[in-house]
Amino acid sequence: MRERGGVGRFLTYAAVGAAGTAGHYAFLLTAVSLGMLAPVPASVVGALVGAVVNFVLNAVVTFRAHAHSHAHPHSHLTSRTAARFFATAGVAVAVNGAAMAVLVNGVRLDYRLAQVLVTGTLLCVTYVVNSLWTFQASKAR
Repeated sequence: MRERGGVGRFLTYAAVGAAGTAGHYAFLLTAVSLGMLAPVPASVVGALVGAVVNFVLNAVVTFRAHAHSHAHPHSHLTSRTAARFFATAGVAVAVNGAAMAVLVNGVRLDYRLAQVLVTGTLLCVTYVVNSLWTFQASKAR
């Protein structure tokens, strides 16, 4: 399979990330509307849900060309890759929580608008980190 790069891979990353984002937003909206959690903690838990979905989809779809062996197309689904992905996701979840707290509690933006702004920013940042570090490591082996 031909390796995707640049804009094509970013668009794939964004498209498969939509599934994780859907899980994130579904949890956020449900938890807040049912009064289970305030917007910031609901966003953090939702981001954790999205991270699990995104790891699987990005490993299998977005970065699959980085497998070190074409005989084993999912050979990059290693504990090292997972650790790197979830370290990145953990930082992103923390930034998500902090940014949501500032935007919702400090700036007083509606939590839905705040979440869209934070998601867009983190999409770009995590793409760069996952491209250059998380999934790139398996290619070098």
